Amino acid sequence: MAHPQAGTVAPPETLIDVTGLIAAYYELRPDPSNPSQRVAFGTSGHRGSALNASFNEAHILAIAQAVCDYRKEAGIDGPLFIGRDTHALSTPAQMTAVRVCAANGIDVHIAAGDEYTPTPLVSFAILEHNKTHADKADGIVITPSHNPPADGGFKYNTPDGGPADTDVTAKIEARANALLQENNAGVRSLPYKEALKTPHVFRHDFLTPYVEALPQVIDIDAVKAANLRIGVDPMGGTALPVYRKINEMHGLDLLIVNEKIDPTFSFMTLDHDGKIRMDCSSPYAMASLVRLRDKYDVAFGNDADADRHGIVTPHGGLMNPNHYLSVAIWYLFTHRKKPKTCKWNPFSRCKVWRKTGLEIGKTAVSSAMIDKIARSLKKSVYEVPVGFKWFVKGLHEGRLGFGGEESAGASFLRMDATPWSTDKDGIIMNLLAAEIRAVTGRDPAEIYESFENEYGKSYYARIDAPATPEQKARLKNITPDDITSQTLAGEKIVQRLSRAPGNGAPLGGIKLVTENGWAAMRPSGTEDIYKIYAESFVSENHLQQIQKDARAILSTFFENA
Repeated sequence: MAHPQAGTVAPPETLIDVTGLIAAYYELRPDPSNPSQRVAFGTSGHRGSALNASFNEAHILAIAQAVCDYRKEAGIDGPLFIGRDTHALSTPAQMTAVRVCAANGIDVHIAAGDEYTPTPLVSFAILEHNKTHADKADGIVITPSHNPPADGGFKYNTPDGGPADTDVTAKIEARANALLQENNAGVRSLPYKEALKTPHVFRHDFLTPYVEALPQVIDIDAVKAANLRIGVDPMGGTALPVYRKINEMHGLDLLIVNEKIDPTFSFMTLDHDGKIRMDCSSPYAMASLVRLRDKYDVAFGNDADADRHGIVTPHGGLMNPNHYLSVAIWYLFTHRKKPKTCKWNPFSRCKVWRKTGLEIGKTAVSSAMIDKIARSLKKSVYEVPVGFKWFVKGLHEGRLGFGGEESAGASFLRMDATPWSTDKDGIIMNLLAAEIRAVTGRDPAEIYESFENEYGKSYYARIDAPATPEQKARLKNITPDDITSQTLAGEKIVQRLSRAPGNGAPLGGIKLVTENGWAAMRPSGTEDIYKIYAESFVSENHLQQIQKDARAILSTFFENA
C-alpha cells in the first residue's frame, strides 16, 4: 500500500539539510570493521549516505586511489572523464576525486563551466576519444541515480564506455577497503585549489558533441517535421542543459515543464513510500508530469543523472518500463534502415539494421513480452543477470542492437549499427518515444496494446519479502537442484535457472519458468529482503498465485538449510 502522501509535493519536513549533509561528508569517518560502512560495489557502483558514514570523504579518497591504481595496472594511459549529477554529495565527491587523480598524475576532464554531466554523456565522451586516439580513456560517474537527495554514488566506467564488470570492481573494492583499513595512509592527494593548477585538470565540453551527433541515433528531422507537442521534465537533474541545447541546436521546441535545480529536490512529488526519489518509472514521483499528459503528444522525464527514462502518453499515462522496452525494440528492429515505401504496421517486416545478426539484450527479470517480440522479428535474445554492465561488451562490439533493463535503463546503436553509448541513456530513449510518435503516428502505449492483442496481456509485478543475512547469502548461491517443487501456480516448471541463458553469468538467485509465467527470486544488496519478480500471461490471480508459490518454494529452501 502506498504512503498517504505519495504523489503529492514534498512537504518541508521531508527536505534534507544540505549544509549538515556536506558537513557529515567531511567530518564523519567510516569504521572499516562495520560492513555497512565499507566500500561495496553493487550493480551500480558504491552507494551510501554521508549521514550514516557510508559515503564520506574517506570513501571517495580510497575509491579514487583504487581507480588510479587499477588504471596503472591495466595500462590505461588516456584521459579520465569525470561527470557528476545534481545530488548534494556529488560536487564534494568530484572535488575529492580530482584531488586524488591530479596527485597521481592522471589527466582528468571535468565539465566546462562547472556544468553537471549526465551519465550517458560520459560514456559518449569515452567512446568518441577512443575511436581516434591511441591512448585509452575511461571515466567516473558520481551519482546515486534516482535515489533520495541524501544519497551519494560513485561508479567507474572502463575504456569500453560502460560500467565496469565485476572482475574490475572487485579489485577496486578490495583495494579501497584496504586503504580505509590503513586510515588512507596510501592515498595521494592535493588540496583542491592546487590540483586545479596542475597540468592534469582540463575543462571538457561534454554537451555540444553529444547533442550535435544526435541525428546519428535519432531521426531528429522526422520529429521536427511532425510538429509534436513534447513535454520534458528533467526532474531537477543533469538532463536540463541537454534539452536546452537540443532546442538551440536542432530547433525541436521541447517544452521544459520544470527548469529548477535544487539539491533538496523540493519540487518533487513523494514516491510510493513517502520518500523523495527521482524515479522516472514511478507514477508517484512522476505525478506532476502525468497530470499534464493531455497537453502533449508525448512527454518524458529523466532521473538525476539521466540514465533512466520515463515515457508519458495521452493514451496510457506513465508507461510501464517493460511495455516501453517492448515497443522500442519492435520499432528499432523494424524501422532502422527501412525503405521509404514501408508503411506503419505493428507487425510489419521492414528492413532492420544492416547487421542482420544483431541481438536483443534483456535482463532475466524483464518481461517475456520482449521474447515474444523477438521471435516475431526472428531475432535472438541475449538474456543476462540484473545490471547494465552485462550489455556493455555487446553494445561496444556492435553485436547487441539494443540492451535494456526492466528498471527503465537502456541504450541502442546508431543508425549505422555502431556504438552510441554503452551506459544507460535515458535521453535517447526519451527522444526515441518522440520519433516513434512522429514516424508511426501512434502513441507508444497504443502500439503496446496491439502487442497484447496479438500475444496476450502481461501481468507483471515485483514484491519484497523479509530475509536474514544468512538467508540472503544462501539465496545468492542457490542452484536448480535446490528446488524440489515441480510446479508453479499449477503449471509444470520447464526451466530452473541460476545462470543467465545469454552469458552464463550467475543470476545471484533463481528463475523458474512455466509455459505461461515465471518467477525470479534474488536477494537485495542493501536491505534485509529478497525480491520476487513475477509475470503471468493468464490473469492477475495467476500472477498472485505465482508470487505465493514462489515464496512457499523459498520458505522450504530456507527451512532445509
